[in-house]
Amino acid sequence: MNSRPSICVAVQIERRKKPTRWEDWRFRVAEVLVDDGRFGTQPRLLRDDGETALWLHPGFEVELFVDEAEGYYLNLSSGAPVWFVMWRIDDEDPSRACPERVTVSYHEAGRLLDAQERVDNLPLPGELVSWLQEFADEHYRPEPKKRRRPASFQAPDQR
Repeated sequence: MNSRPSICVAVQIERRKKPTRWEDWRFRVAEVLVDDGRFGTQPRLLRDDGETALWLHPGFEVELFVDEAEGYYLNLSSGAPVWFVMWRIDDEDPSRACPERVTVSYHEAGRLLDAQERVDNLPLPGELVSWLQEFADEHYRPEPKKRRRPASFQAPDQR
């Protein structure tokens, strides 16, 4: 039984054809939507006019973990909380890109970027900011800072 808070989301990825003479395709994460099951389970093409295509990728679970609470806090305290979406270009079809992971943890996004993954961000809707804030308030405890006096302020026998 899963006792961790979670939400299911779908990711829309937009593809532009020949945006510059040096690129065949350019991709961007267009939107992250709450997925209540109405999107199905398989990725699907929503529109394609020959220049721009929009794909919907449903079924990503965003789960909150107690040990990521600091990462959620950092996302919330940034002033503009966001979704972080890690995505890759399809190896077999370079005209397609697929999301791999969605998170709201600043630390997890940083680890993905350190691993040279593509990570885009999009604004987190207000009602989900509140959801995340409740979790962070309950589970995030900053580590106490230990202040050290500079040696110049200490007695010679205490240095």
